[in-house]
Amino acid sequence: ERKAERDIFFVQSLGWDMHGEAVDELTEKFKELNDALRDFVAEVKAQGLWDSTVVVTKSDFGRTLTSNGQGTDHAWAGNHVVLGGKVQGNKIFNEFPSSLLEGGDQDIGRGRLVPKYPWESVMVPIAEWLGIQETEMAGIFPNLDKFDRTSHIISQSALFKA
Repeated sequence: ERKAERDIFFVQSLGWDMHGEAVDELTEKFKELNDALRDFVAEVKAQGLWDSTVVVTKSDFGRTLTSNGQGTDHAWAGNHVVLGGKVQGNKIFNEFPSSLLEGGDQDIGRGRLVPKYPWESVMVPIAEWLGIQETEMAGIFPNLDKFDRTSHIISQSALFKA
């Protein structure tokens, strides 16, 4: 018996930086991601570990919403997917942009949206769910004090079932 309190695994999927041929490449990448998640979830459920598992996506940058002629360029805002046995799924947390059109209130040009919510928004409740104490949060999330916890950070009780 391992007697581990928790495990954290990092999986990297390359090839998402699509400056050209985005439609065909995205179709293949989404299929690859879907197949991998489907198989992983099936295995974790078969082992009876689904309720103690959380999966979250992360990217080091977002993409522009407008085309560069063949694909998209680097930007800031993006979406994350969270799934797990205790995740309160089928929801969009935070607020979806009021407009995805060029010139919308979060657009700073060429379809580059400035994020309205920080990366910590989804990671803080996951850290809490993993058992990280409040006294440790500043060391893990050094920018956390720059955000209003009630309006910019999803609560653990909102993201996870009791």
